[in-house]
This record gives sequence, C-alpha cells and structure tokens, in this order.
Amino acid sequence: MYIGDLHIHSRYSRATSKDCTPEYLDMWARKKGIDIIGTGDFTHPAWREELAEKLEPAEDGLYVLKKEYRLDGASGHQPRFVVTGEISSIYKKGDRVRKVHSLLLLPGLEAAEILARRLELIGNIHSDGRPILGLPCHDLLEIMLESCPTGIYIPAHIWTPHFSLFGAFSGFDKIEDCFEDLTPHIHALETGLSSDPPMNWRVSALDRFNLISNSDAHSPAKLGREANLFDIELSYQGLSDAIQKGKGLAGTIEFYPEEGKYHFDGHRKCGLCISPSETAKYGNKCPACGKKITIGVLNRVEQLADRGEDFVPPTGRPFESIVPLLEVIAASKGISPTGKKAVEQYEHMTKVLGPEFTILRQIPVEDIRKIAGPLIAEGISRLRRGHVMRTPGFDGEYGKIGLLTPEDISSLEGQISLFTSAELQELGKTQMARENQAKMKENAVDTFTPHLQSKNEEAHPVHALNVRQRADSSSSHAPNLQRQETACLFHALNLQQQAAVERTGRCIAVIAGPGAGKTRTLVERLHHLLKVREIPPEEITAVTFTNKAADEMLSRMHGADTWGKQEGKTRKAEEKTSVQIGTFHAICNRFLESTGLSFMVADNGLQTELAEKALAEFEKKASPSGFLRELSLIKNGLTEADEKNRRVYEFYQKLLREAGALDYDDLLLETLKLLEGIPEGAPERKCFSYLLIDEFQDINPLQYRLVKEWGCGGRELFVIGDPDQSIYGFRGCNPEIFLRLSEEYPGSVTIRLEENYRSAPDILQAALSVISHNKGNRRRMTTHKMHRHPIRVVSAADERREAIFVAKEINRQIGGIDMLDTEENETETGSPCRGFSDIVVLYRTHRQAALLEKCLRQEGIPYQVAGREDFLTDREIRTTLYFFYHVLYPQEKAAAELCRRLLFHWLKEAPEEQFSHLTEKYRKKVKKSRPIKLLEEWFGEISFENEDAMKKLANMSVLYPTMEAFLHTLSFGEDGDVRRSGGRMFTADAVTLMTLHGSKGLEFPLVFLYGIDKGHLPLEFSSTDKAASIEEERRLCYVGMTRAEEELILVCGPNPSQFLKEIPEQYIRQEHPAQPEEAAETAVQISLFEFM
Repeated sequence: MYIGDLHIHSRYSRATSKDCTPEYLDMWARKKGIDIIGTGDFTHPAWREELAEKLEPAEDGLYVLKKEYRLDGASGHQPRFVVTGEISSIYKKGDRVRKVHSLLLLPGLEAAEILARRLELIGNIHSDGRPILGLPCHDLLEIMLESCPTGIYIPAHIWTPHFSLFGAFSGFDKIEDCFEDLTPHIHALETGLSSDPPMNWRVSALDRFNLISNSDAHSPAKLGREANLFDIELSYQGLSDAIQKGKGLAGTIEFYPEEGKYHFDGHRKCGLCISPSETAKYGNKCPACGKKITIGVLNRVEQLADRGEDFVPPTGRPFESIVPLLEVIAASKGISPTGKKAVEQYEHMTKVLGPEFTILRQIPVEDIRKIAGPLIAEGISRLRRGHVMRTPGFDGEYGKIGLLTPEDISSLEGQISLFTSAELQELGKTQMARENQAKMKENAVDTFTPHLQSKNEEAHPVHALNVRQRADSSSSHAPNLQRQETACLFHALNLQQQAAVERTGRCIAVIAGPGAGKTRTLVERLHHLLKVREIPPEEITAVTFTNKAADEMLSRMHGADTWGKQEGKTRKAEEKTSVQIGTFHAICNRFLESTGLSFMVADNGLQTELAEKALAEFEKKASPSGFLRELSLIKNGLTEADEKNRRVYEFYQKLLREAGALDYDDLLLETLKLLEGIPEGAPERKCFSYLLIDEFQDINPLQYRLVKEWGCGGRELFVIGDPDQSIYGFRGCNPEIFLRLSEEYPGSVTIRLEENYRSAPDILQAALSVISHNKGNRRRMTTHKMHRHPIRVVSAADERREAIFVAKEINRQIGGIDMLDTEENETETGSPCRGFSDIVVLYRTHRQAALLEKCLRQEGIPYQVAGREDFLTDREIRTTLYFFYHVLYPQEKAAAELCRRLLFHWLKEAPEEQFSHLTEKYRKKVKKSRPIKLLEEWFGEISFENEDAMKKLANMSVLYPTMEAFLHTLSFGEDGDVRRSGGRMFTADAVTLMTLHGSKGLEFPLVFLYGIDKGHLPLEFSSTDKAASIEEERRLCYVGMTRAEEELILVCGPNPSQFLKEIPEQYIRQEHPAQPEEAAETAVQISLFEFM
C-alpha cells in the first residue's frame, strides 16, 4: 500500500515557502511517510529545469531525488515524484466569470515541456508556478489531450468557493456545463480540505467519478494534510489506472472538513461564522455589516445534494480522518503548534518512532506513551476513535480541532508529573485565556469585531455564533461601525499621510521624501475618492512618470480590473469607463487617437534618420543627437530657435508630417493645442475633474502647461513628489516647480511626509547629509527601521577590479554558487544570504555596464538590464520593430512604407513578394505568440549581421507577454520600464542592473552604487552642455542611496567622487578588495575576466 500526495506547489508559486524545493519536499515526504509526491508547477520553466537537474528516472513515469541533493532530517524509503501542476482558468462563460483550478498529471518531464510550450502560446506561464490563463477548462483539457493523450486532468478542490468547479461564487452546477463534450475524459475529482467523502456522497452526480484527496501544500511541512491510498504497481500507469479507473484506489486520508478554511459560511472581517441554515435566515448578508456572506463548502454541497447525510454509495471507498501530528502534539499538551516545544517533540517522535503517518495510524498507543508521554498518547487515541472537538473554518479562516480540554490535561498531568514548571505556567495561561474568552462571549451579543469567531471555542456539535441582527439602519451601533470602516481605509497610514489622503481643496501639494509611502498615499487617495467620497471613476485621471508606476498603482488597488485601466494596454470596445491611469505621453496618445487623428509615434531611430536628412538638406555639420536635443528644448519652451536654424527645424517637422509621425514632444503639443480649443465643462474635460500627478518634481515646462490645461475648470489638483529627487534638468525639469505651483494657485495646501519606512538609519542619515549640501535648509527625516548597518565604501585599484568586486560580492551575498564559495562563506558573518532579486547595481551611464555584465556572466549570476540602450537604434533592430509595428497596425500607412524601405535592404530577390508573404505569415501569429518566439523565428528568416544586438532584443522580449506590450514599452517606457535579461534568466530571481535615473521609485534590500568615481558622478559634461549641474548630480546620488532598504555598498576607484567626502565617517566603513598575494594567483584571477 502506497500513500500519495499529488497536489503541491513549488517555490515559484505565489504565497509559498522558499523551502518548496525538490530537496525539502523529498525530506518532508520521508518524514511524513509519503510514497508518491507530485512535483507541482510543471508549467514554470525554471522549476522544470530544476526538476530535470535534481531528479532522475525511477520506475516508468516516476522520478526520485538524486542522492547528492538528499537532505538529512528523516530516515525511511525514497519517495517517488510524479510530474504535476495546477492551472488557474479565469474566463467568462454563460454571462458569468468562471474561476476554476485544474490539477494535471503527466507521464514525464518531456511531456511537461511539450505541454508547457503549447500553453506559453496562450498566456504568461513565467510569473507564477500556478499560471492564470484566460482559457476555458474545456479548451485546456482539449490542449492537454492533444499534446499528451496519457495525461490526467483532475478538477482541483472542487468545492472551494472562489476557484473551483462547483465553487459557490464562480463555479458550475453541473460538470457538463464546464467540460461539455469532453466531460467523458474526466474520471476523478479532488474533494479539497473543507469536504470529506460523506459530504460528496450526498451528490449522486459524482458517483461516476473517483474521489481523491491531496494537501495542496504551499510549504513542505504541510504535505500529507490529505492523501490517497494506492494498492498499485509503482509506475505512472499504475497511478493512472487507480485515478482514472479506480483500479487500486484503496481510499483516502482526510482532514476533518471542519478544519478547512471554507467549511462553514461566514464573513471573516466581522468574525461571523454560521451554518447554512443561519445564512438563509440572514438572507446571505452579514448581519454586522450587510455585505455578502462567503458561502462555505457545506452550504454549497447542500445546494447540490440530492441525498441525506448518512448515505453511503456502493462505490464509496474507505477513508480515515486525521490531524497533523504537530497539531496533535499541541492540542494534547495545550501548547502552540508553532512553538519550540511542539517542534522539538515532533522531531523526537519521528526520529524514534518513524514517519508521521505511521505514528498517527499504526503504532500502538502504549508504544507512543513510552516515548511521548500520556498526554500525546491519549490525544492520538482519541483521534483514532474520532473523539475530537471541532470549531469550523470559514471565509478563509482555518478551523480548529481539539483533543484534550485543560481539565483533561490537568488530570493526566496529575497521574504522572510530566510537565516542567514553565509548561504548567503556560497551561495556566491557556486555561485563563479560555475562561476570559468564555466571559467575553456572554457579553458579545451586540458587539461586532474582527475577532468575534475566537469567542466560540465550544466542542462538536458546532453552533452558530450568538449574533443578533440589528433592528434597523438607525441602530446605535451604526455610527461606530461606520467609523470602524472608515478607519480601516487608513490602516497603517501616519497622520501626515492620512491628511494627504483626506484633504480637499483646489490644489494640494504633497512633498514626500524617499521611502515616505508616496505611492501608498497616492493609491489611498484614489481609494478615498472612489469609495468614501464616491467620485465617479470617469472623472479621475492619475498621471504617472513610468508605465511601471502605473502598473504598481493598479496592483496595489483591490479590484483593479473593475475600477482602473492603464493607458497603453489593449482596450476593448466594450470596456467600461474607469479611472484613467498612465504616463503623460500615453494619455496624450490616447486622447489624440480618440479625436480620429492617424499617426505613428516616431522612435529615436526615425527621429535620427529624419534629423540627418534635415541637416544634410541645409549642409549643417551638427550631430543628429545634438540637433534633436536642441529641438526638444525649443518645443518644451526652454529656449528659442535662432534664425539661421529655424528653417532646419521646420524642414524636420515637414519630414515628420510626411512620414505620418509625431515625436514625443509633439504628442504633448498637439494635445495642448486641441485642449485649448475645448471650453471648460466640455465632456472631453470631464476625466480631468480630479487630477492626480505623481513625481511632480520631474515634469518640464511643457508638461506643466498640460497639467494646468487639464486642470482648467477642474475640481481638485493633487500633486506629489520631492524636489530633492528632481533629476531631469536636461529635460527642463526644475525642483522649484512646487514653489511655482504655490504662487500660481493661491490658497494651495502643502503637506510634508517626513517619515521613512524604507531605509536603515545609517543609510538615511548618510543620504540626508549628502543632499543637505544643496541649497536650502538641512533635510530631516525619521526612519522606522531600527537595524543599523554601516555603509560600505569599497575602493578598488581600477575599473576592472571594481566590476570583479561587485560580481564576487554578489556571489558572497547569495551564499555562493559552488562548493568552494560555500566553504569560504561559512567563515563570513554579518548579512544573511540574499536572493538575486534582492540586489540592484546602479550606475550613472549604460556604458559603465559593459564590463560589469561580462563579470556577472563569468560568475554565473543571472541578471536583467533595465533602461533604454543604444542598440535599439541599430538598423537591424529598427527594421524588426517597424515590421512588427506594421503587422500589428496595418492601417498605419507611414509605418508600412518605412518598414518596406528598411527591410528591402535585406530582401534581395522579389522584395515586394517576400514582404507581402512575411507580413501575412506573421499577422497570423503576432497576437498568439510571445515576443521571444516571434523574434527567434524572424531572426532565422532574415540574414541580419548584428547578432549581439539581436540577442539583446530577444533577451529584452522575454519579459513581455505580447508583442503589443513590448512595442508599447519601447515607445512610451521610461528607463525604469525597459528591461533586458542577461542571457537565460527567469523573472522570479535575477540581479537588476540599471542607471540611477531608471531606479527612481524602486527599492531593494541591497544596493550597489557602482563606479562612484570622479568624472562619472558627478558626470563631466562638455562646457556647452547647459544641463550639467552639480546640484542635480548630487540629487541623483541621493536618489541612488535612498533605494537601499538594508545595505548600501558604494564602489569606487582610486579617484572617488566628491560626494563620498560629504558622508560623515560615523556612517561608513572603508574597505579594499582583497588582492592575490602571489603573482601566479594574480594571473589566474585576472584571466577569469579577460575580454576575448
């Protein structure tokens, strides 16, 4: 007989333990006594790669962990792995949104690779081990059958209210409604933690299916909460026969369903836990707040049941109800299951007596008593007899199973003095707490609190809580409830943040220092406008500095899909009017499109090409980049065109018009021009009634004009930012923009956020010391972080050694990437090991990154590069981007002509025919395939020469789900939006490389400021470059330093930046990278990083 737990998750799934690795899963399966364990998450490429590395084939379709990865901590046989994964399908069917989870079992890793590649054509399977696909379950099943006919498809935890086949909120009433003609291919159902076989036996429609149970574990310690008993040949085929045909499926091991998170009905926020009959009595509304009650599994089963509670079908299989051993220990001794004593007892018992399942199910109670004492022995005895006390779970809150009362514990303890005085004291506290809870229950009739459920600790049978329904809305409790609800909106906001959220007025300016919760404050204000003040969403516009910031705002708002949309995303015709969120350029782009204007956005490559033509036409010797920079300053109102160059600028604009293109400045100018002709109160201005501007310090004069025009006739203008983080002077931005705003809006209100929630004290104070050298008063902020960690200033001999140090230090910070590194790091003390994604390396210019990238590759460190890079202007890259722009937007004639002209350079024979063929071919694929797949195929068809540039573009594309999103980011993205992976990498964990400009708004536990040398920071500009400013460079340094949460490392050469001298010595620790002592060692060390 084998025990199998087939539904688990890896560390690549959301809300999972980092210990969900093959090593720990193997160890915990041995500790639990599980023979067959699912791998989980086969769709995730990094997890598949890890499985392929760490597992080796055993019996047919099964795997075992390689010996070198096996962890100590448990004895026993070697468990088998079978390839499994869960997929979340969210889609609309029958005028309802359906959310169903499915468990898939596959015959091997090769089959997993094939199916995953098929699914990758449909949706994003990289970001989560349990991917979310907008794919009907019917179609998912069809794809699995086509790709892997021997795969097993099992609807997962079928009763869970929100994400299951029969879920109360988004499921189906009949399985045929979900799978239609493919229903005969479904042979088994997973019952879930909140139901047991008797509950499922009440629904006759389930008789034809085999009922299985699994843990759905998100951490190794949770394995085996539920499991299956298999009397089979140990192979994938044997497993398939048991699940699909019932041959060898001997029964299941079950949770007590009351312990599941969704057994009873209830409303967790109000602490309401009630039975199905009570739910009907209250009309499915919470009597405390009036909101919808979460319908539990028991209620949903009763809705679909056509049999009584005691019915046992002839096909019903045996089952056992258990409680995890750690919980049994805690419930038997009156201690916490997560406490040290319980864990030590657990480890002792499994070490001496054997696996957990053997202890709970088979070992004689007397043998357990000898090792664990009378309390635990009695607890296990009662568990086996089914003598347990049950408090049901509800609305996501786990239930509780009791075994011994405090009186039982005292009685048994009196028989044999087993407890220490400390344990007796703990038991006394537990007893006192329960007595207090009983007293509180007596007075709980008219009280509604989030902890109401804890007042009920009664044993089975379970009763509904004693909650009296309010007589009417004018009850004396209503004001208190309203105050509680309003306060909840501002949970964790300080007084200044709350003032910024609630304040009303024509113009409100918030100056938010680094780490002061700027985004949180902005999001809470949006939430306050929508939910408290009930402002219609179509009257609100939020302007962000980057697409990433817009994404973050959406992700931080609950229900983002229903209230907000980000500009630049695909917009369906039926999309409801909602809050408008986006960058200046994206919002203007949409506005111009809405007017019917046909145009394309000229990228840097096209602008450069047209600038070259304009300069050549008038025989000017200026560089195209300088020409475009000067023209941008003119368009932004920062300077005036001199007469001798005016004709060149006009000719350039004529070329743009002929190409049907607008450059980025033109987007704003054309919008401004059209808006100036629209009267106040017009429908076109309604969306700007409540205008919120993020990163206000970084808007230039043209954008300021646009803000004023958008806000003309509006109700509220809310701006937030930090003058000390104004770092775009070369675009005309000025930190004194806040002063100008206050002068032009008399009566405006200024609120300062001066509490830092991000950085350690030394980091914050050092950064404030630097920025205080700029004009103005000394800056002051307080931090909520207590951990002190001095800033490390590392001085290397040269630039190459700077790069080597960073690579080696990252290796050390992550705990080493090979055995030698691990042994060396064992002697190190200080910072804990970090993940790759905890680390960012910041530099002043992209040119500084070339050597650094080579060192990271040599060291084997995965990384991603953020920011716009020079290779995007290469002819091959521009040709590629214009081609796919033409494929996506065939109506844009100018783009088609430009694409044709560029591409014909490589199409030597019958270019027009080849062009038409390629266009038609990729038009069929462009909206179904991921960018990386399209580019790999495209580069194989066209004989481009610059392989390095093509590889960089391909690496950049892996981070985007669609070609449309990829092109949009390249068109409207700022430095922080545009990212490139360094070779093979996965977004879950990689070191980030980016410029200081691109880092604003981000934060990382560990920050390297790389190349903090004279000439780099402050950057030495030519004497003609008027954008150079020491104060702005100091602000840039300040921005970089304040990205750090826990640790900051400043890396410099022999000529360090002047800014390093502005940091008080009390906050820093000087270091020099270790130098090899022997010449031979030096030669070897350097050869590792030699350029080819």
